[in-house]
Amino acid sequence: QAQLAESGGGLVQAGGSLRLSCAASGRTFSNYDMGWFRQAPGKEREFVAAISRSGDSTYYADSVKGRFTISRDNAKNTVYLQMISLKPEDTAVYYCAARSITIAPWTRGNYDYWGQGTQVTVSS
Repeated sequence: QAQLAESGGGLVQAGGSLRLSCAASGRTFSNYDMGWFRQAPGKEREFVAAISRSGDSTYYADSVKGRFTISRDNAKNTVYLQMISLKPEDTAVYYCAARSITIAPWTRGNYDYWGQGTQVTVSS
């Protein structure tokens, strides 16, 4: 069983930046592709970004492309989400997730493990 713990959320003004971290334990981190999802109040959880286990491939939702960057450090068992130029519509609980399969990284059902989430609030 893998455990995932997100951190780095908070309150930021529009145009600001945050970096989220997700620390993994319990499994060999480098065996998993990783992803970030978010869920705003009253909405479904949606894909934000994903990264392959080697870090060579990354994927982004159109809404965050050019503003968010996903990265990972396998030596530290940690995946990051750097967010710049934040907008009020980025406000959500952000979740990291791990998956063993490699197809369709934007599909929520393909992920095996989930963290508890971290709140990101962007004020206008």
